Amino acid sequence: MIGGHATFTALVDTFYAEVAADEYLIAMYPEGHELTGAKHRLQTFLEQYFGGPTTYQEERGHPRLRMRHFPFPVTPKARDHWLRHMRTAMDTIALPPMYDAMMWDYFQRAATAMLNTPAEHDEPATGTCPASGPGPGGPQDR
Repeated sequence: MIGGHATFTALVDTFYAEVAADEYLIAMYPEGHELTGAKHRLQTFLEQYFGGPTTYQEERGHPRLRMRHFPFPVTPKARDHWLRHMRTAMDTIALPPMYDAMMWDYFQRAATAMLNTPAEHDEPATGTCPASGPGPGGPQDR
């Protein structure tokens, strides 16, 4: 209803272009600016979550987002940076208001649910971004 695979591709491409330009967030990615795997995982997760194919689950199993992110310091600052870039990406795809509101509500709730480290620990640990890790069971699904 929002444009399928092409819409999610545009969303994820814009989001990760923003992340790549954000010194705070990109420092958390162990593979640096090599974001191909992270993009694939986010796109297949979002497509599945919003009613598309089950590719994510077939490749990685149950999302277990909180568990996958738990070993990494997800601070309020990291959440805010993530949300700022996702809002930019959402604005780029310009969904009808009802769908925009539905997706944005999910992103805000999910990003807040990932918080696991108090604000006083707001410096990223280099090389620990959940989006870039290896296969199932790891914290690589953001």
